[in-house]
Amino acid sequence: MQRENTLTREIHNLLQGSDDWHAFRFAHHGASEAAAMLGLSKKVSRTELVRMKATGLAKEFSDWVQENILDYGHEVEALARPNAEKILADELYPVTLSLGRESASCDGLNMDETIGFEHKQWNEELAAAVAANDLPDDHKPQVQQQLMVTGAEKWMFMVSDGSEENMVWMWVYPDAAWFDRIRAGWEQFDADVANYKQVDHAVKPEAAPAAALPALVVHTEGKVVSSNLMVYQKAAEKFLSTIKTDLQDDQDFADAEYNVKFCGEAEDKLELAKAAALAQTSTIDEVMRTVDHIKAQFRAKRLDLEKLVKTRKEQIKETILNEGKREYVDHIAALEKEIVPLRLALLPPDFAGAMKNKRTLASLHDAVNTTLANAKIEANQRAADYRIKQAWCKENAAGYGHLFMDMAQIIAKPMDDFQLVVRTRIADHERAEATKQEALRAKIAAEEKAKAEAAAAAELAAQRRADAERQAAEAKAAAERQAAADQAERNRVAAETKAKMEQQAAERVAQDAQPTRESALAAAHQSLAQEKADALADQGQLTDLANAQAGTAVADDLFSASSAASAGDATTAPALRLGQIGERLGISLTADFLTSLGFAPVATDRAAKLYHEADFPRMCAALSRHIAAVQAKFSV
Repeated sequence: MQRENTLTREIHNLLQGSDDWHAFRFAHHGASEAAAMLGLSKKVSRTELVRMKATGLAKEFSDWVQENILDYGHEVEALARPNAEKILADELYPVTLSLGRESASCDGLNMDETIGFEHKQWNEELAAAVAANDLPDDHKPQVQQQLMVTGAEKWMFMVSDGSEENMVWMWVYPDAAWFDRIRAGWEQFDADVANYKQVDHAVKPEAAPAAALPALVVHTEGKVVSSNLMVYQKAAEKFLSTIKTDLQDDQDFADAEYNVKFCGEAEDKLELAKAAALAQTSTIDEVMRTVDHIKAQFRAKRLDLEKLVKTRKEQIKETILNEGKREYVDHIAALEKEIVPLRLALLPPDFAGAMKNKRTLASLHDAVNTTLANAKIEANQRAADYRIKQAWCKENAAGYGHLFMDMAQIIAKPMDDFQLVVRTRIADHERAEATKQEALRAKIAAEEKAKAEAAAAAELAAQRRADAERQAAEAKAAAERQAAADQAERNRVAAETKAKMEQQAAERVAQDAQPTRESALAAAHQSLAQEKADALADQGQLTDLANAQAGTAVADDLFSASSAASAGDATTAPALRLGQIGERLGISLTADFLTSLGFAPVATDRAAKLYHEADFPRMCAALSRHIAAVQAKFSV
């Protein structure tokens, strides 16, 4: 259909039988020649049509054929057209049209070119087929080409003798497959015409008459009285030497088959002559031997000819067959180069079947050539179909070749089915790829998210480690500062305690010369409180200074309350053990810790550290001050 769109449909005003009409028919592919072109015609062989188109010689019709068939056919057609118009309720006009080189001489076409008419003379066999709505193959090409050229919607095919009594008809509709076959057929036909080589075949080979042999006469009366046997022998030998044994064409075969028959008849005549001679005498040995010798020569030549005819016919048939096969193989190879990497999976032509029952070289050549042409047409159509599909794939399926590893199978489908398969596979592949890409993107996103979370976690962990390290460093520094401060405090308290003890000792030695014990204790307490405040200020721990002062006040009260009660016990022997102090307070204390508070052991009892009982209240006060200071430090 695409090819038709590029061609122009034309109407030609031609007078049938005129020079212009003949020139037009010679330059175009007529619908009436389509059946012969496809080798389907019962009247004209394809080989004959190729020869006529190649040589420019029109087929010669006898006066009788022109008068009784062609002219009569036009008369009957003119009579039948009104009957068709009555059925159609529409007028029909004879017209000649062309579409490119394809043409159609229509027996009738309506004005809007939607309905056509083709008429054939009454024929019982054809009429029966049409009545059964079964148009024979030898008529289909003409009607389908008419439909193709005119673009009509349907065609009336009628068989009649011009009367309504003997009239049958049927509708024929456009068939795209026939259109393709016809176009491909004409394309191959043009190629065969261009490559035509003349081969002459006798239409009806007749054997050349054999040279007449003299009648053999043998007359005996107990002996040979007279005979022309020697003359006969020479004539026979001369005849046998002239028989042609190099058989090439139909004429050679016709002559050979005639000579086989002639030799057989000569053998029979010699046998009769021999019998006649024997009937006259039984002792004529020379005559008998001569007759037998001549008869043997005829028999040998006959047998050789029979064998030669059979062998040579088989050889020529085989040569014709092989030439057809070779040309077909070459044609397929040339087509397959155009559709690489595809192959044309076609059944080979049945040349042997086409040659069956063909008796002449002309009929053998025509059978093989027609079969070859039809096979080429089919191959051309298949290759053209493949090329169209390959071009379509190049435009619509580029880059998807891996989806069609079975292209050799699916490309044989009709175009619509083929395109559906290709588009479906591509769509399925794209959906699968989209799903795969989506899954890949989701995977990548998940991986990126996991990496980000891992990086964030690592960063958080690193930050936490850094914070922990910083806090640890700060805590360590604070602890070191606190330890230094505590050590300084312990050293101070120890020094103070030592000084106090020394002072107490001195006071006991010189009570009269020193202030009262209460005044001394108050002064010492005041000095200790001031030093503690200074130490807390240096450590930056004065945020809870009021609490520390409150604790100090409590300690002062305890200290003051116990001062008078214990003043007289300073000189008593130390009996308060470290373990007893811990039991009273409910906590475990070390001698070093009490020393840091200003209470060094006064004595030891083996491993036990001993303190004055009178110092216990002051120990509690010092411990309270220490606890208050620690509370103030860690409350910042």
